[in-house]
Amino acid sequence: MKYLIVILAIISLQISAKKMEIDPDNLYPQVKLETSMGIIIVELDKIKAPITVDNFLNYVVNGQYDNTIFHRVMKEFIVQGGGYDANFVQQKDNGTIVNESGNGLKNDMGTIAMAKENRPHTANRQFFFNVVDNNSLNPGRKWGYTVFGSVIEGQEVIDAMALVETDYNEEMAWEDVPVKPIILLKATLLPAI
Repeated sequence: MKYLIVILAIISLQISAKKMEIDPDNLYPQVKLETSMGIIIVELDKIKAPITVDNFLNYVVNGQYDNTIFHRVMKEFIVQGGGYDANFVQQKDNGTIVNESGNGLKNDMGTIAMAKENRPHTANRQFFFNVVDNNSLNPGRKWGYTVFGSVIEGQEVIDAMALVETDYNEEMAWEDVPVKPIILLKATLLPAI
C-alpha cells in the first residue's frame, strides 16, 4: 500500500510537471513544428484566442502531435494536419472547444487556424495553415474558423507542402491526400522570450 501511494504521488508530479510547461503569463507562446519537409515556428495569440491556444498547447506539451501527418493539402488553400498517424489512424482528442472565430484574427496567408466540422463548436485537435488569404473561412453570417496564431519562421516549408502531389485515398475515401506522407515529427513549446 505504501508503494502504491508513492507511485501515485510520482505519477501526479509527472502530470503536474507537464501542465506547468504552459506558462499562463506567456501571452504569445511559440511552438516549433519539426516536419519531414522542414521546420515551422508559429507564434500563438493567447489574448485573442485563449481557449484555442490552451487547447493546442495541451496537445503539444503532451506529445500528442508527434508523428502525425498532414492529411489534407489543397494548393492555394490550406495544409491540414494533427489528427491522424501515418497509417491514417485517428488520434484521441480531448473533446471539442468553443469557437473563437470572432476574435478579429483573419484566415490570411501565413496563419494557423483550427479545423472543425460544419457545426461551429466542433474543433478539437486538427489545425491548418492558410496558404492564401481565405476570406471565405472568416466569420460573417456564419461561424468561421478560429485563427489563433501566425507563422514566424518556415513559411517556405508550408508553401512547399502546398505543392506536393496529392491524390484520392481509397482507404479513407478522401481527396487531396499527399501521395508521399508529410509527417509532423515533433511539436515543441519553446521557452518564453
